[in-house]
Amino acid sequence: MSTLSGLDLAFLSLERESTPMHVGAVALFRTDSPVDPDAVARLLAERAAALPRLRQRVRPTLFPPGGAEWVSTPDFRAADHISAYRLPDDLDLLDAYASRWVATPLDLTRPPWELHIVTGLVDGGFAVLLKLHHALTDGAGAVEIAAGLLDGLCEHQMPESAPAPLPGLVDRVRQGVEVAAAVAKAIRPPWAAPLLARTSPDREFARVRLDLADIRHIRKAHGGTVNDVILTVLTGALRDWMDGAGRRAEDVRAMVPVSVRGRGAVGGGNQISAYLCDLPVATADPLDRLAAVRASMDANKKAGPTKGAGALPLVASWLPPIAHRVGTRMLAGTASMLFDTVVTTVPFPRMELRLGGAAMREVYPVVPLAPGHRVGFAVSTYLDGVHIGLNADPAAVADLGRLADAIVKATAVLHERA
Repeated sequence: MSTLSGLDLAFLSLERESTPMHVGAVALFRTDSPVDPDAVARLLAERAAALPRLRQRVRPTLFPPGGAEWVSTPDFRAADHISAYRLPDDLDLLDAYASRWVATPLDLTRPPWELHIVTGLVDGGFAVLLKLHHALTDGAGAVEIAAGLLDGLCEHQMPESAPAPLPGLVDRVRQGVEVAAAVAKAIRPPWAAPLLARTSPDREFARVRLDLADIRHIRKAHGGTVNDVILTVLTGALRDWMDGAGRRAEDVRAMVPVSVRGRGAVGGGNQISAYLCDLPVATADPLDRLAAVRASMDANKKAGPTKGAGALPLVASWLPPIAHRVGTRMLAGTASMLFDTVVTTVPFPRMELRLGGAAMREVYPVVPLAPGHRVGFAVSTYLDGVHIGLNADPAAVADLGRLADAIVKATAVLHERA
């Protein structure tokens, strides 16, 4: 048994029909021969059964009040969490299937994860859709868990999560006061939140693949990091999307999660802080946008992940359970007053990954939507591609496909200036 941290409980407390709090990924695999989905399901079930984290469910605790712990499920059957589906022939409906999958909450009375195997893809091969509740792990931990399902990597020992050293009480109080003051300063009135919307239970998922070589070419020509360039691309895409919708282009504030895992901290639990980055959507010139993003992210990195309003997740991990049970949902309603979207980067190994011998060719992560948010962006750099998963509320974003196209266009515009 292990106790959920304050931040784990926060994600658990946020769970509602309109805000399912799961992370995940849509991975595409290439095969040289027709795939047997039942064989893939059996292989995944065998490997999932060997991962202790996937056997655990949430159980409330009497002490501390409002707390919860992970307990093993005696009658656990990994196969119960795995299903297969074949798409209709000659129709590219993977994103439509993934949209329904993203919108469906996990059953929290059992271990909160599931795998879907999808065949019938237009270009052959198959897809595996992995969903894990955010209370179970963050993005980096999800990759470590997924590694236990893949060829070769599954043989590595998966140590229990060991959080980074906890600051002393005095340091926690001091940091908490500093972060609270920064949050109060960063809060905006609701009418100043350009992407504010009433969140519905529906979701739409879209995939965008960019060439990593193009992103590196832009970075080499204009400086910054690959992540700076990606944030700038998303900034340009949001500008184009707002223009196309007849809206005034307004700056957007992104929360950019940052891992604070200690050495050897692998697998479960949330060990993240974040930076707040103002995306200069209102700035017309793309190179000026890149310069502004670089300056914002450089300032964040100089201050470090324990400073500023973005460190709110870190402070949340120190709060007592009852505080999350009582206050998290109420405070979550004000999330859009602090930031408009999440842009998270999920790290993948720099090697070709395989499942049952089939090569993974693309992988698109998924980030949940906070209350009041329209769209979230999750990014992975894998092999020669940058893969961006868009998770949106279709009631608030009626043209997600155009936003996805705008990401490709914004990359081309920056590339032309390089």
